[in-house]
Amino acid sequence: MVKPYYEPNIHDTETLRAVAHPIRSRILGLLRYEGPATASQLGRRLDESSGSTSYHLRQLARYGFVEEDPDQPNRRDKRWRATQMITSWRRNEVSDDPEWRQISDALERRQLLRAIELFQRWFAGEERFDPRWHATGGLYDNMVRLTPSQLAALDRDLMAVVDRYITAPPPAEPDEPVRHVAIFQQLLAFEGVPL
Repeated sequence: MVKPYYEPNIHDTETLRAVAHPIRSRILGLLRYEGPATASQLGRRLDESSGSTSYHLRQLARYGFVEEDPDQPNRRDKRWRATQMITSWRRNEVSDDPEWRQISDALERRQLLRAIELFQRWFAGEERFDPRWHATGGLYDNMVRLTPSQLAALDRDLMAVVDRYITAPPPAEPDEPVRHVAIFQQLLAFEGVPL
C-alpha cells in the first residue's frame, strides 16, 4: 500500500545516495503518478534498456521504495509499484556527514529545477487558458516572520492539508477534468528581506 503521509523516510547517507540517482528518481516519479509498471514499460518511457531499469528497480526495492505489485495480472512480467508517495529527509538528520550534505543539496537543487521546468511547461500550454483551470491554483509568494519551532509547525500544518487532499479529497463537480497538480513547498529562512 502506498503511504501518502509526510514523514521522513530517509535517515542515512547510503539510502539518500541510492534514491538520488537520476534514473531512480524518474522511475519513482513514474510509478507514483502513473501507477505500477514493468521494467520494460519503464525502459520505453525513459529511453533506457529494460536491463537498466530492472537493476534500478531492484535497488529501489532494496531500500524499500518499490515492491512487486501483488495485483499484477501476469506473473511472468514482473510489475512494480511505489511504496511511498514522497521521498523525504531532514537536512539536519546526518548533517555531520559531508556526503549527506552534498547529496541533499544536489537533490534540493534538482527539485527546484524541476519546479521551474514544470512552470515553463504549464506556461507554454494551452490548458492554462481553460476557464475551469484558469481561475484556480496559481503561484504564491508570501513571507512571514517565524521562529524555528513555528516554521516546523507551519511545515506540519501544510503537509497535513496536502495529505488530506491525497487521501480524502472533497467531492468533484460532475464532468470535471482531472490532472496532476504540482505542489512545491519551500520553507526557507532568511536574514533580512531577500530582494
